[in-house]
Amino acid sequence: MTGLRPSVVDAKARLTEGRARLRQQHDSGSPGIQVCVGMSDLFDSVLLHLYETALDDLNERGPDGLEASCVLVPHGGYGRRDVAPFSDVDLLLLHRSNATARIRRLAARLIADVSDVGLQLGFHASTPAEACRMATEDACTHTSLGEARFLGGAPDLFPDFQQRLARQTRRRSVAVMAAIEQARREERSKYGETVHLLEPNIKRSRGGLRDLQLLRWIGFVRFGDADPERLHLLGALTRKDHGDLRKAWEFLLRLRNELHFHAGRALDMLSRDEQLRIARHWSYADGQGLLPVERFMRDYFQHTSQVRDTVSHFAAAARKRSIWSSALSSLISHHVSGEYRVDMVEIRATRRGMAHLRNDLVRVLRLLDLANLYNRRIEHGTWQTIRQHMSASPEFPVTAEAAERFLSLLSQTPRLGDSLRRLHELRVLERLVVGWEQARYLLQFNTYHKFTVDEHSIQAVEKAAGFVHDTGLLGNVYRSISQRHLLHLALLIHDLGKALPGDHSDVGKLLATETAQRLRLDPAATRLIEFLVQKHLLMSHLAFRRDTRDKRVLVQFAADVGSPEMLRMLYVMTCADLAAVGPGVLNQWKLDILGDLYRRTLNYLDAGSDSPEVEQQLELQRSRLRAAIAAPEREWYERQIAAMPAAYLLDREPEPILDDLARVRQLRPDEAVAWGRYLPERDVVEYSVAAHETLVSGIFHRLTGALSGQGLDILAAEIHSLADGLVLDRFYVEDPDFTGCPADERFQIVGQKLREALEHPSDQPSFRRLWHTEPSGYDVDFPRLPTRINIDNSTSPAHTIVDIFAQDRIGLLYQITRTLYSLGASVRMARIGTHLDQVVDVFYITDKSENKIRDPAWLERMRSELLLAIEEDHQPTVNTTTSS
Repeated sequence: MTGLRPSVVDAKARLTEGRARLRQQHDSGSPGIQVCVGMSDLFDSVLLHLYETALDDLNERGPDGLEASCVLVPHGGYGRRDVAPFSDVDLLLLHRSNATARIRRLAARLIADVSDVGLQLGFHASTPAEACRMATEDACTHTSLGEARFLGGAPDLFPDFQQRLARQTRRRSVAVMAAIEQARREERSKYGETVHLLEPNIKRSRGGLRDLQLLRWIGFVRFGDADPERLHLLGALTRKDHGDLRKAWEFLLRLRNELHFHAGRALDMLSRDEQLRIARHWSYADGQGLLPVERFMRDYFQHTSQVRDTVSHFAAAARKRSIWSSALSSLISHHVSGEYRVDMVEIRATRRGMAHLRNDLVRVLRLLDLANLYNRRIEHGTWQTIRQHMSASPEFPVTAEAAERFLSLLSQTPRLGDSLRRLHELRVLERLVVGWEQARYLLQFNTYHKFTVDEHSIQAVEKAAGFVHDTGLLGNVYRSISQRHLLHLALLIHDLGKALPGDHSDVGKLLATETAQRLRLDPAATRLIEFLVQKHLLMSHLAFRRDTRDKRVLVQFAADVGSPEMLRMLYVMTCADLAAVGPGVLNQWKLDILGDLYRRTLNYLDAGSDSPEVEQQLELQRSRLRAAIAAPEREWYERQIAAMPAAYLLDREPEPILDDLARVRQLRPDEAVAWGRYLPERDVVEYSVAAHETLVSGIFHRLTGALSGQGLDILAAEIHSLADGLVLDRFYVEDPDFTGCPADERFQIVGQKLREALEHPSDQPSFRRLWHTEPSGYDVDFPRLPTRINIDNSTSPAHTIVDIFAQDRIGLLYQITRTLYSLGASVRMARIGTHLDQVVDVFYITDKSENKIRDPAWLERMRSELLLAIEEDHQPTVNTTTSS
């Protein structure tokens, strides 16, 4: 501490001792708000000490000094006294206009001393007029200054500022409220628009502390008071909403304190390892079929969902509708059955309709159905009445009319997602859909999904309904489905089995059966949703883990599906399910693969027998290629075209195929050639490598090592054997270093590395270290999805299929493929899938003689060697199927 002022040394010690004391208080179970107030008091004492010492040192005491012309004003979280242990300290040095020149020395001294103490300071010095002007220009500044309080200094200066800011806010209340809500929407879009993120930011994600603050800010702007207790007394908050917000506030404050204290720094992200640690630290136990971490996160989501709903309704009630808008809406509105009025923006209940809505599920469903039909939002007052009465009403049976209304609602697309979330808020969905109650707020503690089960299910319906606007194949198929309500119902149910023991697809089928009975569906509709729920992963599994060019795979899939209508629904369901996993999961690459599988399966279902279309296309393509061959080299090209596999022939036009062959034609036995191209329609990069198979042994694993070493994510690979001992391998990759097409230099570098891997092979390739968040150092048992190896000898007539499920790490793909090579297996095709840190790799392999591997001892040795290569210290789960 050499060179620090004594006052700074003293403040630093006071801060360290105070934080340690409050940490003990927190660990002993003190409420979050008590610790936050204690932390605010600690910051107050430190800042006042530094402020007063600075006034003494600068000779600014007394009526003629700055002491009489300025005031310390905490604002933001520090102002409302719910500051977390390592939060920033927002401080305004308010001063009279005649002290502007002299205030700079004091401001500089405070900034230096507070920084030396170790506090993160947000600081500004201004006059009351300047501070109010800043508030006018920026919504975040306005909200922060609305939480200001007096700390020390001239006692008359702060009330003057408060009154000026309050007058300004009242005059501009509509504009201020709009700016505040817009700023919050922008923040949510960055940190999470939904409550149900699996790794939320507890301050900024939806339903977090920022939304509780939003309620305070709106209260200040609209009602002149930010305190929720006084807002309740004013009638702006119901007793129940006020109580729910208090519980959520305490839970989130205590949680944030725990995150800060344990990290020793500001930390608001509730990561998976923190969820595990806190669940254990707070003594959550197993129960109701849930892990401790799942029970902890269910509590979290319950609180944040309540915050989201309450604050949304409070904000809607606080908005003022313009006189002109109200008058125009009244002029062009119309009545529906005398119970509802529909205008150009909203649908609202009339007095008679309101009386019927309070405890009548059928009428509530009809209102939602009408809102969907007319594509109008429900007027806030109408929904508030429903919300207050339905939450207090006892459970009621699902009548035939209620079931009919719900199915009608599911058939409409414009506001379907909003309608389902409203029913979820009312806890009505669990009365209509069996299994929904158990899935409410259920964490999917894996590395793939981004949302809870309930949110994922609603988003899947929402994504499907959005396909109505798609202009491609997916939109055409969705619009052609005649029973969309059954598709949407199946999407609501498809993952609910995760809340119960057993395979979630099989459990889901049972839930679908019970839901169909509750909704009085006929036997045909029941069978349809049973199939869709139980088989909702089938199309995705085939598309991304199997060679769908294999005729037997297509025929079996067509037989399983049974009809074009079922195929259409399963195709849309698969796409909606992927899209609802998280942003960017349903990319163009996956759409193309699923669309191709849909088209080719439809050929079999429409024809009713094996379709000759593929053979016709192959013969046509070979004819087009032969016609384009130059006479001097015809014999060589003829041999290559005859040897080309169907997958390669049908994947591109004749010209690029001939270009590829021209590159291969000039190859010497001791060299390789590699090239890349960007496929904009799929947003992936294709790298091709050609060589004589005698150039080096283990071509495939050496190429995967080279690509992984450049940081590329391999999506799929194909190994083509040509005539004259030539091989042509194709890899489809995503390049995380580029958005869109990589630079020419990138293609050159990767191509060089691929050539070097074959021409100058090394058994120890280097892998680029990618950026990851620093390890937390937490002593937690992080749940690993188990390593699984499935060996399938029944699906393909020519290949043994090896499915590998494992935790990802740098160089894993190279390790797997090198192990297969060392065992004497040849990889003929590969599908590579990585979902966050879980890989699903599929390899079509043969022995060196290109025969399927049938020897049980050989298969057992392969299994053991692969497990050893992947991870020696984790117990795997193995499923081996060796039927022929």
